[in-house]
Amino acid sequence: MITARSLWLALLAAGLLLMAVPDAPAAPRPELWPRWQAHDPASNQRVNHAAWGGFLKRYLVTDHPSGIHRLRYREVSEEDRQGLASYLEHLQQVAVSTLNREEQKAYWINLYNALTVKVVLDHYPVDSIRDIDISPGFFSDGPWDAQLLLIEGERLSLNDIEHRILRPVFVDNRVHYALNCASLGCPNLQPRPFSAANLERLLEEGARAYVNHPRGVRLEGERLVVSSIYEWFQVDFGGSVQGVLQHLIGFADPPLGERLRDHSGGFADDYDWALNE
Repeated sequence: MITARSLWLALLAAGLLLMAVPDAPAAPRPELWPRWQAHDPASNQRVNHAAWGGFLKRYLVTDHPSGIHRLRYREVSEEDRQGLASYLEHLQQVAVSTLNREEQKAYWINLYNALTVKVVLDHYPVDSIRDIDISPGFFSDGPWDAQLLLIEGERLSLNDIEHRILRPVFVDNRVHYALNCASLGCPNLQPRPFSAANLERLLEEGARAYVNHPRGVRLEGERLVVSSIYEWFQVDFGGSVQGVLQHLIGFADPPLGERLRDHSGGFADDYDWALNE
């Protein structure tokens, strides 16, 4: 028999559990999935990303006054929804392990970004991608752990791509500027697909654009405020406040770079999860 006291205790325990849920998803550490290290350095294969390029050309706004690229989710036609789904099906048929490293890196970035857009479209309208709670687990937050892909016989999630493949296999912190999580606080979704040929240029451009935008780095008097990306993934940026600062200085334009060099102390961080609509 359930007494009033036992019911009250159960409700109290549930409330404490809810309070323990973090306000923002904790960033997983890179954890290598060795199966995805396989590659062919001599391969000349090229993956066709034209469908993704066409989608971006039609729906991505790159001249918004905010400096943040926006996607016109509401205007995506049914035909283009189907085209995006077909593109993702095409990517899942690719023998990724037979590609060279540069082609693989571009492949995983495009796959991540295109799948993120499809997930938002499948649940649109939403205020934030964090409202799409399709990951397994009672306290799931967002879609990142849902295994939505089947590649070379393996089920993969967005988190698998980012934290078990891209980060540990390629060890390049600039991938954080390439992956878009459909939020205003995130680095810009690039207006063209990544490829082996443009990979280096787009990674550099993405890093510079983000570091030199207020949502990436800003100084409020003597107070340094950076994107939460640098807090969540500090292990990828030197593992310390000083490591983050050195990284930022490397991409900052003057006079921001000069002010960062003169900065002493730590930083505050924030992030805007509103949809990049």
